[in-house]
Amino acid sequence: MAQSAYIKFVEGSAVSSLTLDELKEHLLKYKEQLALTGKQLGWEYADAGFPYTIETKPEGEGKWFYLKGSSPLYKYIVLGVGSETEGEQLRHYVQVVLPDDCTHGDKAKGNEFCKYLGRHLKAELHLFNGRIMYFNPRK
Repeated sequence: MAQSAYIKFVEGSAVSSLTLDELKEHLLKYKEQLALTGKQLGWEYADAGFPYTIETKPEGEGKWFYLKGSSPLYKYIVLGVGSETEGEQLRHYVQVVLPDDCTHGDKAKGNEFCKYLGRHLKAELHLFNGRIMYFNPRK
């Protein structure tokens, strides 16, 4: 069965919602940061830190896209955006899905991407194992 993690935008988050294009921009910025880290270390770290290409399919247009692995250690991760009604409030989220045939590397990278996005966007992160991490300012 596929596993999902959610990055939920709550009160105090940096943004209230995110589009697919903005999500892609955040992932490309993450890859760029890895490249700069690799440059400092004298190692091509961008390919090891982000071993995926961003792919889209016609049936997922505007709803989701996936990261296709570039080595046998990584297959793919699906990312999408959505919203839910909690009480009377509409909350937007980013969903990260690990399909049934994903690898352990995909799960590790999925957790890594989720933590980066959660921290960067000051969001509430619901991990694949059901645990919750709060990056949003709470009182």
